[in-house]
Amino acid sequence: MKPLPSQLAPVSDSASVSDSTYSHPETKNGGRDMKIIATGLLVLMAVIYFTSKSFEAVHPALGFVRAFAEAAMVGGLADWFAVTALFRHPMGLPIPHTAIIPRNKDRIGDTLANFLKNNFLVTRIVAERMHGVDLAGGVGRFLKSPSGGEGRLRMGASRLIGDIIGSLDQDRLGSMFKNAVKDQAKKLDLATPLGQILEVVMAENRHGPLIDSTVKWAYRTLDANEHVIRTIVHDRANMILRWTGLDERLANEVVDGLYKLLADMASDPEHPVRIKTEEAMKHLAQELQSDSELRQRVDEWKLEMLENPAIANWIDGIWENGRESLLKASRDPEAAMAGHFGEALMQLGSSLQQDPLLNRQLNRFARRAVAGVVASYGDNIVTLVSETIRGWDAQTITDRVESAVGRDLQYIRVNGTLVGGLVGVMLHTLGYWI
Repeated sequence: MKPLPSQLAPVSDSASVSDSTYSHPETKNGGRDMKIIATGLLVLMAVIYFTSKSFEAVHPALGFVRAFAEAAMVGGLADWFAVTALFRHPMGLPIPHTAIIPRNKDRIGDTLANFLKNNFLVTRIVAERMHGVDLAGGVGRFLKSPSGGEGRLRMGASRLIGDIIGSLDQDRLGSMFKNAVKDQAKKLDLATPLGQILEVVMAENRHGPLIDSTVKWAYRTLDANEHVIRTIVHDRANMILRWTGLDERLANEVVDGLYKLLADMASDPEHPVRIKTEEAMKHLAQELQSDSELRQRVDEWKLEMLENPAIANWIDGIWENGRESLLKASRDPEAAMAGHFGEALMQLGSSLQQDPLLNRQLNRFARRAVAGVVASYGDNIVTLVSETIRGWDAQTITDRVESAVGRDLQYIRVNGTLVGGLVGVMLHTLGYWI
């Protein structure tokens, strides 16, 4: 199976964050190029400074150039120190108040988590945001036109779902599913619905085919086991009956009588045995709903069935077939949307768009569900963010922050160099006026 993408996988330790596929921050957002430009500009200012200072006596105007380059070097070096101090110790020296981000990564994580909690994971804010979200309308448009503009989204979502299903622990998840099914089955009141079903069947006079099938089954069983009856009669007959051959005649009478009884029951709907059977079925329907002893026996029978290996294999089959169906549908959403199932989904999509009441109810349910998740699990989400950042090693968080803002930080160095140079020219000019 295709593994879960690493950016969605749970972070267990720092090693899992610092994967080998993560590129160096200098290669992100053009940061490396800007770093070369900023450093090159600083070197250029140094060359200009020493050159202009050497020839300043030849022409006084070079003093302005020297002042610009001198101040530009100071500004560039100051900004280089400030930018570097955010992420590491400049030149490796343990200067106080440097390497700010690595030293404060835990506090940054806590601050980010609290910011998320106080500004996003607030039930009132989430509920207000959800008021403007027409989830039912979006779902309706998606289901009604599965091959429309949402096709790429559907394919991406389907692949993501397939990857997630495929990456989950099959044995563990299957065990959870089977245990859940068994737990629900143990809580199920089987006697009451059985009694109600039997009562409805009797009331609508649909029990006739059931009795006919039972009679036919009894007839076939008798025909297949006729020799057993004859053996029983022969074994229980005394010596005189055997000597006179009456045991054989008695066995024939018993077998013929059973055949005749079953034939009469099959041909006569008003046969006394059938009527007695119907009365017994009505009585059973009532007892299944009211007799505590019978209900207890049905419950015990249900528990015994759940422990039967055949039932366990059947539940295994349900899980495996369901999992394979989900994987197949997620890998091929077009096939999943085909046939009667796809038509039913399209009809549901039309209903969501055309039925204002259904649309309103679904949106209300979505708002309550999302708000409920935030209320119940908001603190867990905040804790997850904080603990995840705490689990990162200092180099990882430094690289990730620098990757995000590295290009802009190098622009700060360039701007500091140029602004410093302009300030130097202004001060040099003021020196002539004062």
